[in-house]
Amino acid sequence: MAIKQLTVFVENRQGALVAVTDTLAKHNVNMRALSIAETQEFGILRLIVNDEKTAEKTLTEEGYLIKVIDVVGVKISDEPGKLTEALGVLDKAGINMEYLYAFMARTEKHAYVVLRVEDNALAEKVLVGAGFKLITENDVNKL
Repeated sequence: MAIKQLTVFVENRQGALVAVTDTLAKHNVNMRALSIAETQEFGILRLIVNDEKTAEKTLTEEGYLIKVIDVVGVKISDEPGKLTEALGVLDKAGINMEYLYAFMARTEKHAYVVLRVEDNALAEKVLVGAGFKLITENDVNKL
């Protein structure tokens, strides 16, 4: 049930990020979630998009280094303490959190969070067991 994340290595220079987003826009790829972390020379852009295959193909053709990985998407009630509750479920199950970021879209009563963990299948199992709803590629495409 994992969702696909694109990790794009982007040169840390003026205009580099806009080149990526422009390429995606020209191919009708809509970004649903993103995170960027930078180093002195490169940025690591993590994306959840509505059309992962087109995004991967077009960015690769443009010369970007891309890695596609599975991540867990979880729907969390938009109220204080709910993210802590979800993270606590993972911690109790011994699942290490590598990073997380939120979707750009949210519903009236929920937020969507992307989780990168050591064991997606176990994370999904314990989150569902604790009453959380996972989000799928179909859910991403509907945003």
